[in-house]
Amino acid sequence: MVAIWLALWSLNGPLEHWQTNVKPAVKSTWRLQSDIVRCILRHKELGKRRTLRASELLYNQGDESRHFYFVESGLIEVSIIKIDGTEVVLELMGAGTICGEGAAFDKLPRFSRAAATVPSVVIEFATGDLMNAFREDGEFAMTLLEVACLKQRILASRLEHMTYREPASRLMELFERLAEVDPSSEMTVSLTHEQIASMTGTSRVTVTRTLQKLREEGKIGFDGGKLILRREDD
Repeated sequence: MVAIWLALWSLNGPLEHWQTNVKPAVKSTWRLQSDIVRCILRHKELGKRRTLRASELLYNQGDESRHFYFVESGLIEVSIIKIDGTEVVLELMGAGTICGEGAAFDKLPRFSRAAATVPSVVIEFATGDLMNAFREDGEFAMTLLEVACLKQRILASRLEHMTYREPASRLMELFERLAEVDPSSEMTVSLTHEQIASMTGTSRVTVTRTLQKLREEGKIGFDGGKLILRREDD
């Protein structure tokens, strides 16, 4: 068995004895490979740097825009507001990630919203300004296409788990994916029970009960405010 460390922050509920007194630093739930990041940064001069305050909206669901964003620093929460008004968190995009590219290229209204959770800096790209770069550097165009395809694959996988899987499978799929974000043996992702519920299509109460169930089954553990994900070492 190997242990993957994920920080779990609970604001309330019966897991109080697993809480830590200091909220850990938040990291992204999404990661791009370093070669992809380098390729994008080669063309950063084509974009415009923007600074966002904590809670400032980057773009709104339903907006039409030809802009997408490379996150230089900070953290951007990407979410969907459902018809009933509830929010589903899709990802927490940290430094070295991209958001908003889908609607920027297909010219349709955005299906999600994005807002800074902490002070953040992004590079804003306008798709209309990239045509020459695409012609001169085909790798740049292919890189953005690769990112879009990867996001589509992850979204399809999450949809499958949220539609057909029980809550325990949904949480484990999320934890396994978070463990793959950082190749190191320890990482810190600060998520409340509400955020986990939003990302897995469950409720806070269900998350709390499911965490207890997974702990009793030996699939996860808790130590010093951290969640230990145990899995077979291939």
